[in-house]
Amino acid sequence: MSDSLSETIATATKSFSPLPSESVPRYAGIATFMRLPFYSTAEATGADIGIFGIPWDGGTTNRPGARHGPRQIREQSALMRKVHPVLGLSPFSLANCADLGDSPVNPLQIEETLDKVEHFVDEIVARNIIPLAAGGDHLVSLPILRALAKQHGPMGMVHFDAHTDTWDRYFGGCKYTHGTPFRRAIEEGILDPKRIVQIGIRGGLYSEHDDDWGLEQGIRVMRVEEFYELGVEKALQEARRVVGDQATYISFDVDCLDPVFAPGTGTPEIGGLTSHEAQRMVRGLRGLNLIGADLVEVSPPFDPSGATALLGATLMWEMLCLMSEKVAQRKR
Repeated sequence: MSDSLSETIATATKSFSPLPSESVPRYAGIATFMRLPFYSTAEATGADIGIFGIPWDGGTTNRPGARHGPRQIREQSALMRKVHPVLGLSPFSLANCADLGDSPVNPLQIEETLDKVEHFVDEIVARNIIPLAAGGDHLVSLPILRALAKQHGPMGMVHFDAHTDTWDRYFGGCKYTHGTPFRRAIEEGILDPKRIVQIGIRGGLYSEHDDDWGLEQGIRVMRVEEFYELGVEKALQEARRVVGDQATYISFDVDCLDPVFAPGTGTPEIGGLTSHEAQRMVRGLRGLNLIGADLVEVSPPFDPSGATALLGATLMWEMLCLMSEKVAQRKR
């Protein structure tokens, strides 16, 4: 690396801005989310949005691999640029953004990992940094929500997924799996079920009563058939109606998309959203009171090409744009 290139990288990493791709090749430098500077949580004074990984898939019941998701998403996120051409936003000009590294995990202990992730996010929230996480399997949403609830109380959620993830227990008594996080969150009072909308739900069930519990709690379940009957704009109207203007979290499982677009995931279901529909849906949440988000279930072993990770990185960038606008509005 030339001295000038080293100096450019050193200068850029002292700010909250991505490395400039016009002078530093996208393949150069240490891989971070969207080429942002890395700060430990303790060092991130002044950051508004913190992006971090949760490299863990101990809640997976069938096809593991999502523990490798954050690393591949980081690599693919080097393709993100600075200006959103549709929304007209420049997120890195609106908010101070940083890569906060990866949460500590224990690949052999579920509940210990849940505690570690919760404490990691506690530190982020305590510094008034909005968390944007890359999983990991979907169980990682639970400790993030636990941490956020301490500040925001029961939250609403826009949940993109092929599965409701409100099932109870697997293999007899295990209540913490990637199919149960939102049942636990509702039981713990950290999600308001009447302010949850689930979009893209499809696939077979273990029994005809599998989804009854969530419906009984008041969750608005939008199966993929209804999504296509409504179309993107009306689906967005319904989602915005459900969550309202109170604190809202976005959780996006890449298996919401058809496996043609996202083959690298543990529980693929045919008949899902296209990548462009997913972009439009996230963009359409502009203006909501967003207090955090995650993108989960990218499993690189099932897609060595990196296409699923690129999709995940792009959707995280879409979420980042929405968050950065809210940060700018709050500062004003």
